[in-house]
Amino acid sequence: MRAGRHVPSSIHERKGRVMTLPHLIRDPRIREFVLPTRILWTTEHGVARPDALLEYSDQVCTLVRTAGQEPPAILLDFGIELHGGVRFDVPINSSGKPARIRVRFGESASEAMSTPNNDHSIHDTELLLPWMGHQEFGNTGFRFVRIDLLEENVEVQLRQVLAVFLYRPLTRQGSFECSDPLLNRIWDTGAYTVHLCMQDYLWDGIKRDRLVWIGDLHPETRVVSRVFGAHEIVPQSLDYVRDRTPLPNWMNGISSYSLSWILCHYDWYMDHGDRQYLGPQGADIMGGIGPS
Repeated sequence: MRAGRHVPSSIHERKGRVMTLPHLIRDPRIREFVLPTRILWTTEHGVARPDALLEYSDQVCTLVRTAGQEPPAILLDFGIELHGGVRFDVPINSSGKPARIRVRFGESASEAMSTPNNDHSIHDTELLLPWMGHQEFGNTGFRFVRIDLLEENVEVQLRQVLAVFLYRPLTRQGSFECSDPLLNRIWDTGAYTVHLCMQDYLWDGIKRDRLVWIGDLHPETRVVSRVFGAHEIVPQSLDYVRDRTPLPNWMNGISSYSLSWILCHYDWYMDHGDRQYLGPQGADIMGGIGPS
């Protein structure tokens, strides 16, 4: 074999084929970057050119902290509720080594400015930003992000702080519009909220609990049917809970949720007429809905 010759293998791309790995699990979601829409607040010291973060360019925002000074900080608004995390682009800092920051996520500005809880996902933490590199963190629901520079005697440049938006790329098949603009906004907000909850399964919420709760799945099922049609995430989520709480257990350990599970199947069948999916559920539906 000649030196330098490329040898295809199961973990490398072959000509005309997509790279595959053994036991690969495809993620149905995609990632997109979102710029902040405005700088909502900064400390009066230690923050220079914060508006540079509002553009995708080589301009930088600089955070500087001297010894004994309170941490310089900035609050970013991404303009809309998102699911995912943040990505830092750090071209350089004055120390030539990683710098410590504090990151806080919030669905409201007041939450990001306080001490968010870390239930179900980390919303308040300390990170090391690399010297001349990128760093990503977070997997939650948020709109606002606060960043504090904790390292003393250091200057950190931020070229971008981007939201990493993680979601399923779906086209709405249903819509609603009436003469009342407020009602139209309410409907659209509800549809968008359920869309965000369509992650690996249909969650109860993107911030917490980030779990499949049948009581939440019942109204969500109706929304998915009317907005996105017969999407596979509903049967997958119903089966997920069924397989983890088999008879004679209650679904999610709650008696009324077993009834909600049956109602989900009723609604799904009435909306889509999928008898092939409904048929195998008979043993769980007719065999009992909980402990005797």
